[in-house]
Amino acid sequence: MNSYTTDTFFNGKIRITQDRTGYRFSIDAVLLAYFADPRSGDKVLDLGTGCGIIPLILAYRQPNIAIYGVEEQTELAELAVCNVRDNQLEDRITVFCTDMKLLRPAMTAGPVDLVVCNPPFRRQGSGRINPDAQRAVARHEIKANLGDIIQTSHRMLRTAGRLVLIYTAERLTDILSRMRTGGVEPKLIRMIHSRQDTEAALILIEGVKGGRPDLKIAPPLIIYDKKNDYTDEVGSMFRP
Repeated sequence: MNSYTTDTFFNGKIRITQDRTGYRFSIDAVLLAYFADPRSGDKVLDLGTGCGIIPLILAYRQPNIAIYGVEEQTELAELAVCNVRDNQLEDRITVFCTDMKLLRPAMTAGPVDLVVCNPPFRRQGSGRINPDAQRAVARHEIKANLGDIIQTSHRMLRTAGRLVLIYTAERLTDILSRMRTGGVEPKLIRMIHSRQDTEAALILIEGVKGGRPDLKIAPPLIIYDKKNDYTDEVGSMFRP
C-alpha cells in the first residue's frame, strides 16, 4: 500500500503530494522550471511530468499560460491530476496519461510554444537499475530515450518554439548532436555546479525548432555556497 507525503512551495501557496517510497522530484525540477521562463500567453508541454511539479511551479510563476503534462506511468499521472486539483489549477493544467511517442498537436489544440523535460539521464543497460519501477523509469531510458524526447518535441513545437531540458553534463555531446539532427537547434547552455570548485554535474539547455546555428554559453549556476546553504540565486527560486 502506497503512503504519501505533502510538501509546500512558495510559503504554502503550492502543495505537492508525492509517493513516500517511489519517484520523488529533486531540485532538478525547480532549476528547470526557473530556466524555462515561459512567456505570457505560451502553451507549454511537460514531457514526463511525474507528480506534476514542473507545471505547478510554472503555473504559479506565470499566471497567463496553459500547460499540458504527459506521464506514461498511471500512478504518477493520477497523482499529478490530484495535485492539479488540490491546487485548483484544473483550468490551466491538463494531464495526459499516455506514451509521449503517441502525442500529436491536435491533443494540445495545436502546436505548443515551449516543451520542457527532465529526462532519464542514464542509457538503458548502464549502471544498476533501481528496483522501484517509478525511480527506474525516471533515471534510465526504459520508457523513452533522448531520441524519443527530441522527436516528440519537434513534432509538438511550433516553428521557432523552444525546447528546454536539464541533463547530465557527461552526455552533453549526445544531446547537442541529437538536437541538431532532430531539427531543434541548440541556442543556450548553462552549466550547473554543486559548488564553485566542482565540475559541472548537470546542464540546462535551450533549443529552438528550426533555429539558426548560434550557441551561447551562459554564466555557470552554482547550487551551494561555502556554508553549504543555497546560493542567493538558487534560494530565490524557492521564494514566492
